[in-house]
Amino acid sequence: MQPNPNLTTGAFIEPRSRLPDFSLIDDHGRPFTGANLLGHWSMLYFGYTNCPDLCPATLTTLAAMEKKLRAAASPVRPQVLFVTADPARDTPAQLARYVPYFDPEFVGVTAADQSTIEAFAGRLGIAVDIVHEPDGTYIVEHSSAILVVDPQGRLTAVLTGPFTADALQADFRLIAGARS
Repeated sequence: MQPNPNLTTGAFIEPRSRLPDFSLIDDHGRPFTGANLLGHWSMLYFGYTNCPDLCPATLTTLAAMEKKLRAAASPVRPQVLFVTADPARDTPAQLARYVPYFDPEFVGVTAADQSTIEAFAGRLGIAVDIVHEPDGTYIVEHSSAILVVDPQGRLTAVLTGPFTADALQADFRLIAGARS
């Protein structure tokens, strides 16, 4: 077996492990489970729609990566999932308005409650924390990592940045080529 190539933005996960069972909700209000990850590559990014900077920048970069893959007629493209870290505000309807702004093929995913999201994120090693402010509002602290899941539903790589469209495209091609 050949060693994995070096990635610009992250690292391969060895051994690959199947994602834990989960039950979330997509941006059309339909159930979203591990079965939705099977049969194609996926990139999961945890964030929230009220994020002032990191989330829109990362989603813009992922959209630019997708545009490059489409332009290159890449035979393998990932499904990009924006998993909210703030299900109280990020309802399916809110995600359906927000996520397609970046790319109409991106899928927004939420949950019925915060504990479900935090449990799912935690099992994947993703930090999510609600920080309550004295004025009664809150902010959401979250990881900036992008998780890459293979067509068998196994966590394959964690990308930690810095992110550019070119680097993500190159790394995705390396990951998909090394793991196909």
